[in-house]
Amino acid sequence: MLADDSDTVAVVPRTAIVTGGASGIGKATCELLAVEGYRVAVIDRDELGARGVADAIGGHAFALDVTDERAVALTIERAVAALGGRLDALATPAGIAETTPFMDLDAATFLRVYSVNAVGTFLCVREAAKYMRSGARICTVASVAGKRGGGLSGTAAYAASKGAVLALTRNAARALAERGIAVNAVAPGPTLTPMLAGPFHDEEHRRRVESLTLLQRSAEPEEIAEAIVWLLSPAASYVNGETLTVDGGMLLD
Repeated sequence: MLADDSDTVAVVPRTAIVTGGASGIGKATCELLAVEGYRVAVIDRDELGARGVADAIGGHAFALDVTDERAVALTIERAVAALGGRLDALATPAGIAETTPFMDLDAATFLRVYSVNAVGTFLCVREAAKYMRSGARICTVASVAGKRGGGLSGTAAYAASKGAVLALTRNAARALAERGIAVNAVAPGPTLTPMLAGPFHDEEHRRRVESLTLLQRSAEPEEIAEAIVWLLSPAASYVNGETLTVDGGMLLD
C-alpha cells in the first residue's frame, strides 16, 4: 500500500554561509557543500566572483568587506533570510596574505592583515551565531603559519593573525557550547589558491615550501574543502574546539 501525502516527511536542506567564497578554498567549499545538499550563501568582497560561484551552485551571493562591523551584521542577516531563516553552518575562508619581511613591516600593514584575518573572522562568527540553533557548526580557517610562526610565504603579520584565529576558535567553542554550537578550525598547509600565486611565481621558493611536506606538493583547494565540510557536518558531532591540520605532513615531528 502506498503512503499518502500525510505520511511523507519533508527533508529540510541544511544551510551554510561561506565567506571568501569567490575563489580558492572558499569556492571549493561552496561547491562541495552544494554537492552535499546544502543551500549556500556565498559571501566575498568580489561581488562578481561570488555571483559566479552562487549561480553555478544555485546559491545566493553577497558582497562584503569582513572588516566592516555594521556591514557584516547586515549581510549575515540578509544571507540568513535568503536561506529561509535558518543557518546550520558557517565557514570563514575569507582572508589575505602578507609577505613583507619582519624588519620592513609597519604597523599599518600589520593592523590591516589582522583586521581582515582575525577581526573579520570574529565578526562573522559572532553575527552568524545569533541565527544558529543547537546542532549548528562553525569552521574557521587558520593556517600552519599560525602554528609554526610563518617561515613559508606569509610572514609576521600573517602568522600572527592566523595564530589569533586558532585562539579565537577555541574561545568561541567555549562561549557557544552552551547554545549547542560547535566551533572548529582547519589549518591548511600550502594550497594552490590565488593567494599563493604571487609567491609561487618564484619556482625556487615553491620547491622549498613544498619540500617541507611529506607529500612533496601543495594541496588543491578541494582537499582543504573536504576537511571543512566534514567539520561542518553532523558526522563531526563530537568534535569541538579542535584544529584539524591539513598540511601534507608539514608539521609532523
